[in-house]
Amino acid sequence: MAELFTQEQARAWLRKNHLKTGKSIQDAFINEIKGVLQEALEEEMNSTLGYSKYDYTNKNTDNSRNGHTKKTVKSQFGKIELDIPRDTDGEHEPIIVKKHERTISSDLEGMIVSLFSQGMSNRDIGSHMNKIYGLEVSPEMVTRITDKILPIAKEWQSRPLNELYPIIYLDGIVFNVNKDGQIVKKTAYVVFAVTIEGKKDILGIWIGEAESSKFWMGVLADLRNRGVKDLLICSVDGLNGFEDAIKATFPKAEIQKCVVHQIRNSTKFVSYKDRKAFCADMREIYTAANEEAGLAALDRFEKNGTINIHMQSRAGEIIGNIYQHFSNILLKYGE
Repeated sequence: MAELFTQEQARAWLRKNHLKTGKSIQDAFINEIKGVLQEALEEEMNSTLGYSKYDYTNKNTDNSRNGHTKKTVKSQFGKIELDIPRDTDGEHEPIIVKKHERTISSDLEGMIVSLFSQGMSNRDIGSHMNKIYGLEVSPEMVTRITDKILPIAKEWQSRPLNELYPIIYLDGIVFNVNKDGQIVKKTAYVVFAVTIEGKKDILGIWIGEAESSKFWMGVLADLRNRGVKDLLICSVDGLNGFEDAIKATFPKAEIQKCVVHQIRNSTKFVSYKDRKAFCADMREIYTAANEEAGLAALDRFEKNGTINIHMQSRAGEIIGNIYQHFSNILLKYGE
């Protein structure tokens, strides 16, 4: 099951509801699930009648709502009492919790949102759900469900941030999306931070085309607009123009090149059979206690390491790549 809360959100929820025992937590969590299911049931009735409750200007049917029927269903979290909507003509067929059904799937909405995030159209999602689960999910219903989720996501994406973060990690994740019947690549720009209290937090996820420093500049401007005044250390990869984009928005921030990216950029010159020994030699550099020890390890690496024994033809390129970015990984070393 997908993660419903971050640790901070879970703690805040427990404090808000004064939950101190396992039973009280379970009961409160069931109430949260009931609220989501009840909303989905009401939306099903809206879909059947073609208009929302009290929205009589859009009513084009003689059928109407006719109260609710109590129903208790079982979920993986315990029993949940629901109010199943009824219609006057008896035409409504519930889908989320079908007639005579006493057990529900807690993964239904999660599955729909997951498929939506993969770039599938509402009609594609309905077809997928019908094929795998035998569920009749109309495009209109998918739209209603995702329309309820998207405002929550937007609220999270625009929430106020702390004024200072000791360190943030900025990276782009490439993924495929189905767009107009074709698979295209998109980039998720992710900003991961560590707070002054030592807690981890995702500050935001932005979707764009191929990763570029220009787009990152917009991301950094958004962080500033949401309240961030200073960043001590920004850990990044070797994307051209990345450092300039950071300095333009947070001029006092220190840049630290990601060690993982540095290793990856170096090993692309190394044959597969030599990589294990090569990485073991490099480890002495990036785990050194300070700058002096790091430079000494780099000198040994150049003169006596695997690179000198097996890769003389590419040694200059590899060493040059490491020296080029060495100043940007000095922040890893303690003073």
